[in-house]
Amino acid sequence: MRQTLPQQAKKYFWGDNLSELNWSAHKRYIIETLLNKGDQKSVSWLLRQTTPEEIIKLLPSLKLDSKSLNFWKIYLQ
Repeated sequence: MRQTLPQQAKKYFWGDNLSELNWSAHKRYIIETLLNKGDQKSVSWLLRQTTPEEIIKLLPSLKLDSKSLNFWKIYLQ
């Protein structure tokens, strides 16, 4: 499936070629970016695309700032 980003999330990927950025090919990067910078609508979309368990598995390897990492560890428990 080549799912593209919703309109409200595109602003967080301003340096990327949006015509090539899609969920199936760039899942980890999209998760990392939206967990670090996303607004409520963008994160809601993200949480519909994946499971909390999958995000929890990825958390240790994601490049999140310390506040975001701590928040998501608590939120996803």
